[in-house]
Amino acid sequence: MFDTVLIANRGEIALRILRACRDLGLKTVAAHSEADAGLRHVALADRAICIGPAAATDSYLNIAEIITAAQLAGAGAIHPGYGFLSENAAFAGAVENAGLIFIGPSAAAIRTMGDKVSAKRTMIAAGVPCVAGSQGALPQDEQEVRAIAEAIGYPVIVKAAGGGGGRGMRIVREERALMEAVSMAVKEADRAFGNPQVYLEKFLEHPRHIEIQILADKHGRAVWLGERDCSMQRRHQKIIEEAPAPGIAREAIAEIGDLCASACLTIGYTGAGTFEFLHEDGRFSFIEMNTRVQVEHPVTELVTGIDIVREQIRIARGEPLSFSQEDVRIQGHAVECRINAENPYSFQPHPGRVERWTPPGGPGIRVESHLYSGYTVPPHYDSLVAKLLAHGATRAEAIRRMSGALGEMEAVGIATNAPLHGLLMEEPGFAAGGFDIHHLERLIEGGLLRGRGGNDG
Repeated sequence: MFDTVLIANRGEIALRILRACRDLGLKTVAAHSEADAGLRHVALADRAICIGPAAATDSYLNIAEIITAAQLAGAGAIHPGYGFLSENAAFAGAVENAGLIFIGPSAAAIRTMGDKVSAKRTMIAAGVPCVAGSQGALPQDEQEVRAIAEAIGYPVIVKAAGGGGGRGMRIVREERALMEAVSMAVKEADRAFGNPQVYLEKFLEHPRHIEIQILADKHGRAVWLGERDCSMQRRHQKIIEEAPAPGIAREAIAEIGDLCASACLTIGYTGAGTFEFLHEDGRFSFIEMNTRVQVEHPVTELVTGIDIVREQIRIARGEPLSFSQEDVRIQGHAVECRINAENPYSFQPHPGRVERWTPPGGPGIRVESHLYSGYTVPPHYDSLVAKLLAHGATRAEAIRRMSGALGEMEAVGIATNAPLHGLLMEEPGFAAGGFDIHHLERLIEGGLLRGRGGNDG
């Protein structure tokens, strides 16, 4: 049991964790970089400790400094949030070895599910459907690689075993392009993740991206909290998320949800996690598991009424889940827009001083953000500055509320992608729902942004 949590992250998720700790009566320690001394959670925490310069490698990725800060402050647990070290098995292991509690799954579980090859093998063994592909990392022998691709059937996609975010990925539509794509993916994977292993999967032409949120405690109980549709993407990065997924039968969701919960028990997984699937022609195919809290977790919180971060901390304290699977009910519809400090048409980052920040409000509106008037968005980190959510009795009502909230929000001094979200709320394909992961890129190629902000598509 612990009474103090060190927050090893920044921005809106750090503030979100602080609020959950406060709700549970726990004290907080903000571990921050020199560039983040002015963040809101730093001011609100019971104690703040600077762990290094602005560069993430010298601060938020510095395992030794983070653990030392926790020990100096008397924190019994560390919450990694998302990004940075949140899915780093070495970090989770170092926390455990220091006699502290890592608020997340065990280092062993992170290691198993963090490597996509081992994760896929584990899910196949647990009965979770997977995308057709190689049985493991690709061999070095060229003829073997060609034989594997032929057996899968073109088009195929080369993926990094230890990667994510679209890096180390190459789509191959014909045999003559295979080996060059593999070579390029190996080099990119090694450079980005320090792991050159890649594998092959069947490339699905028109899939949706559906994910299942789970929570599992240390008492042999695991539940799933519905699904999220994360198909609105650009270059494998999510832009908009919603729940529930339009047009997919609840019976099909329940079947895959039960499989995910069962898989957690099979592998001894505890904490919050997300199973990610591609969905095409009525079939779910597992692609990866995120062993942490997701950026888009508030979408699920709005439709279930369950505080995922609070439960995550309770689980780490050894407490049982406060609800059962039968208690989970999906109420209404929720949509989340990721607000980034970037040019909405060229997608170039746009850090700078926020002269005025006016978040929207009203029925069904929720804002997760660390912004305030006078805050300077630094250039050193991810461009996400806010998450704008709308909840309604129906999907149409949630979209209407989101449109109004986007028009009401003000972030003067920096550019944000709010205008792009405004366009998408009115786009017929989005309004209809059920679009695939390539929808936004097709819109951009078709001229959605042409003539706007100097971007000619």
